[in-house]
Amino acid sequence: MEPRPAPHRILSLSVIGGFLDGLELSFGPGLNTIIGARGTGKTTAIEFIGYALDSLPCREHAADERKRIETLVKRNLGGGRICVGILGNDGARYNVTRSFGDEPIVLDANDQPVSLSLKSGIFRADIYSQNAVESIADRPLFQLDLIDTFAGQPIADVFAREQQLISTLKANAHQIIPLEREVAAITDELASLSGVETRLKAYSGAGNGATAEINEAHRLKSLRDRETRSMRQLRELVGQFRDSLRSQTGVLATRSKNLVDPEVLKGPNGDILQTVVKQLAACSRDVDGLINQAVQRIEKAGGAIGEQTDVIAQRHREQELAFRTTIEKHKQAQQQAAERTELERRRNQLLARQQQQVDLQKQVADLYERRKELLEQLSLVRDERFEARNSVAERINQELSPTIRVTIVQYGNADAYRQMIEARLKGVGLKQGIVAQKIAASMHPTELTAVIRSRDFNPFIDQSELNADQAAKVATTLLDPEFLFTLETVELDDQPLIELKDGEEYKDTSSLSTGQKCTTILPILLLESDGTLIVDQPEDNLDNRFIFQTIVESIRHVKKKRQLILVTHNPNIPVLGEADHVVVLESDGARARVTKEGNVDSCKNEIVTLLEGGMSTRARTKS
Repeated sequence: MEPRPAPHRILSLSVIGGFLDGLELSFGPGLNTIIGARGTGKTTAIEFIGYALDSLPCREHAADERKRIETLVKRNLGGGRICVGILGNDGARYNVTRSFGDEPIVLDANDQPVSLSLKSGIFRADIYSQNAVESIADRPLFQLDLIDTFAGQPIADVFAREQQLISTLKANAHQIIPLEREVAAITDELASLSGVETRLKAYSGAGNGATAEINEAHRLKSLRDRETRSMRQLRELVGQFRDSLRSQTGVLATRSKNLVDPEVLKGPNGDILQTVVKQLAACSRDVDGLINQAVQRIEKAGGAIGEQTDVIAQRHREQELAFRTTIEKHKQAQQQAAERTELERRRNQLLARQQQQVDLQKQVADLYERRKELLEQLSLVRDERFEARNSVAERINQELSPTIRVTIVQYGNADAYRQMIEARLKGVGLKQGIVAQKIAASMHPTELTAVIRSRDFNPFIDQSELNADQAAKVATTLLDPEFLFTLETVELDDQPLIELKDGEEYKDTSSLSTGQKCTTILPILLLESDGTLIVDQPEDNLDNRFIFQTIVESIRHVKKKRQLILVTHNPNIPVLGEADHVVVLESDGARARVTKEGNVDSCKNEIVTLLEGGMSTRARTKS
């Protein structure tokens, strides 16, 4: 028995409103072709399917193409709705419905909404619009997207982990930057510490009339100042913590109430919102009670600190009297006491800041250690993606060699990296495009960040071949903490190379003719995969001989294991490809409609009449 495609396919398309209003199409498990005169809505039907299934061109790599499709859908759908019936990879039937501007809604077989999302992996379709094949041949990032379709779920998992790591690294950077600024500010303050200590040393040194008794008296006075400072900081800490807790009282109830529109509470689902608001109000009361208990406990601790502050203050007064008695014994020390006391106080302030700096530096060091671990994880995740892509390339080579050859160079595309440097250098008096290209070609992002942080200009001169003036401007301009942290996570994309064997040589797709480009890319699209393949006019720019000898043969092989939906003007595809289902569309200019659908036999007259090649197909069409 001939094998059929596994579950995971499109069953139907129906449209309410717009140019395709009332359209209802069904699709079989193998090869489906949509035919009709030009302007009958074939491409629109394909774009509608892609929009409903949220299977549009990559937002990052093909923003213009994505926008074009969204504009087409908006113009032809208006305020209407698309519904696509699918068979998920779990074997269950679902309907996916979507209006323009809204998110897709997944319904079960009884048209009841389910909690599943298309992003959960229940269904996948690879959809290529008209001229997409040629675009893939010309743009490496499109080629990466194509390769990724053959390792869909592993690549999606890697992407999700990569984005999470990048998000965590951004948060890490936002913690480091203010801490480093505070460390720098303290460093500036501490520049005066050595001078203060030198002057104090002069007071306590030999030959200035100071005695050991005076030095000890001043040491203890300085210590009392530090004790007072410590007690004050402890009371401030407790007060800040108490005020922070108090500020949260009532917040949950107030904010939750303000978030809900009063009219919503009166709407058809208002009972649900009212229930949630009441639950949050009750929760808020409980939380407020706990906050009040915590505040009372903190205030008790604060009161205890206040009592001890009074105790130590009394001791300080007694000790201060003893200090004055000692100083008054020595006339010279008495004259110097005020200035020396002020210097001691300033020294204590700076020592406190020095300790604060040590604590901050420890925090920064810990954050950098964590950052190092995160960057290593990010590198491993990207290695994993490369391995998945490389496996796909090996599979393509096994199936299409020697005609087509695919290789992938890890981190071979530095465009994003170069563009980031170029944008940063704009407006600083450099030919930023040339300079950015030299840097990107000679230094990995992590090496560049290390060079900039070291403030060493020489690598720019030795490795990037910049002159001294250029190197200085680059180092100064790029020396921005936020930019450097972002630079550490910029991705050097993997660089695909898809080649066609032409005679004895392999040629990169970018150097091929339009027909050769399609000859190279289309067989890759037609490889076996677990996703439905939809292509709008795959025969564009291909001669009938290649379609007959290569494309049709691939279709006949792949349709046994993968659903295909092809819009075509070439009779060889439905006829020689032995289409399981043919859909014929026509249009009166205002609306499109189905005039006939069925197998090749039942639609043979329409195939002969409508498709390019016309009567020449009659001999090939089954009688």
